[in-house]
Amino acid sequence: MTDGLDHGARRIAAFVIAFGVFILDRWSKYLVESGLSFSDTRTVIPGFFNIVRSENPGIAFGIFQDNPTHDRTLILVTFSILAVVLLAAMLWRIDRLDFLSGIAMSFIFGGAMGNVYDRIHVGHVTDFLDFYVDSYHWYTFNIADSAICVGAALLILGILINRPQEAKA
Repeated sequence: MTDGLDHGARRIAAFVIAFGVFILDRWSKYLVESGLSFSDTRTVIPGFFNIVRSENPGIAFGIFQDNPTHDRTLILVTFSILAVVLLAAMLWRIDRLDFLSGIAMSFIFGGAMGNVYDRIHVGHVTDFLDFYVDSYHWYTFNIADSAICVGAALLILGILINRPQEAKA
């Protein structure tokens, strides 16, 4: 699948998208960290969406957050750095990816960089997007997490769209 851009231009575009995700994530976390205390709640859509401030020392969906050891942080940072290096290598070889997969990987890379930065810099990730219905709350998350999920959804969409013709029959 071609998108009219040469490999160098696609590579630059991919890293610009990833950098944009990283900057948006850092900026949003800065606003929350400097403007909200841990007891503040800003209602955006009553009964559905708040902005809160929380810290997640674990990984996605609060996994490992109850294990307060230094080893946890070291292990999470190590695996996160390995994932970021792998993603960077995949983006560098963007000529092997179709257009949609390239964008997806850019979102995932930018989101991963945002969360890795937090883990290295402060040992936890700041989350602030709080969606809920009645007493049911989804796990609080951030822009980086959103970008990773959108990127994963785009990868799945790309797989479905680009299935081999035999599989469609």
